[in-house]
Amino acid sequence: MTESRIRFRGIWTQRVEAEFCGGEVTSEGGSLLLREVDRRLGLMRGVAEGISDKRTAGKVEHSPIAILRQRVYGIALGYEDLNDHDTLRKDMAFQTSVNRRGDLASAATLCRFENRMDRAIAVAIHEVMVEQFLKSFKRAPKKLILDFDATNDPVHGKQEGRFFHGYYNEYCFLPLYVFCGEQLLVSYLRPSNIDPARHAWAILSLLVRAIRERFPDTQIVLRADSGFCRWRMLRWCERKNVYYCVGIARNSRLQEKARQTMKAAAAQFKKTQVKQRLFSDVQYAAETWDKARRVIVRAEHSEMGENPRFVVTNLEGDAQALYDKLYCARGEMENRIKEQQMGLFADRTSCHKWWANQFRLLLSSLAYILVEGIRRLALKRTELARAQVWTIRLKLLRIGAVVTRNSRRIRFMLSSAYPFQELFRNVVNRLVAT
Repeated sequence: MTESRIRFRGIWTQRVEAEFCGGEVTSEGGSLLLREVDRRLGLMRGVAEGISDKRTAGKVEHSPIAILRQRVYGIALGYEDLNDHDTLRKDMAFQTSVNRRGDLASAATLCRFENRMDRAIAVAIHEVMVEQFLKSFKRAPKKLILDFDATNDPVHGKQEGRFFHGYYNEYCFLPLYVFCGEQLLVSYLRPSNIDPARHAWAILSLLVRAIRERFPDTQIVLRADSGFCRWRMLRWCERKNVYYCVGIARNSRLQEKARQTMKAAAAQFKKTQVKQRLFSDVQYAAETWDKARRVIVRAEHSEMGENPRFVVTNLEGDAQALYDKLYCARGEMENRIKEQQMGLFADRTSCHKWWANQFRLLLSSLAYILVEGIRRLALKRTELARAQVWTIRLKLLRIGAVVTRNSRRIRFMLSSAYPFQELFRNVVNRLVAT
């Protein structure tokens, strides 16, 4: 018989021993915050309403909303694999967060659920995501900036829709993301053998229509890098009274138009030996464009030589202010994508079927919306107001606790040594407030 106690070196005259006999001890004590923010937003309920359940009613043990909560909360807590749920499903704290008594769905059940997904469900989930965004405003905003960006999602098997991408030098998908500030509106899985701007115009049109129905007087700005500079989309923006601030790839004609500004920057650098940044405007039209448009020139010169950048826009205003304060701010979106892919496992697209992988991307997106909801609704003016998902998970969600449950009460006895007790209390108070 194997001895159950684990012995360590003693401290002075005291023995140090360990034993797996603590009862219902969990590391997910803060998972209740996900339950509360989900209740506040109505996110999982809205998504579940868009999923038709074709299973035989009398044989269904785990409802779509319970499976969604289990999978999305698990991702938010840091569990990326379905296999993790073979153990996690028995965790009493996690069961409570999902509003269940008893074991949650097995990895096999979750896998079958994912593989039943299709295009209609993906569209329905995106509609819920956009509605969540619109509901977050108490009054009509003056301006909304829609950030479009694509990123690589490496694949390592024979998934449907995989292609080799020369720029990234790997087999990958090319998902399209749309953010407004820190809020996520679209996470659309695409194959990588396409134009990076593929379907961006259609998605922009749908988003503008939804926003205008709710906020007809709100100014809408499209912001994106040069991968989305397509003149027909720019012309559509002009016709629909949508503003744009979009990067444009350098070429010989643009550089010729910017030559005077670039020469001035080079001359000032030669004189001062300090990096110079000068700005100007030019009118530019490629041969295929319908007309010339305003292009902002950023002429930078340093010890590394000249480094010009170009941005096409229909906004009025100072060129440097538009470049520095508006266009460069799109870099913040890249941090949000990192949260998605590195913190919430959006790149865990290892299913064989295409729509199952799109669903996995959306599960990660729903987890992001919950975590962002905690940040937006409960962490303003706190030390975690700008914290990313890793920090929020570490400091608020993954808390040690002992859980007891009887017919009258479920009690979480959180660690007495937990260092953020006051912050946790304030977060709970803000989330449960209606």
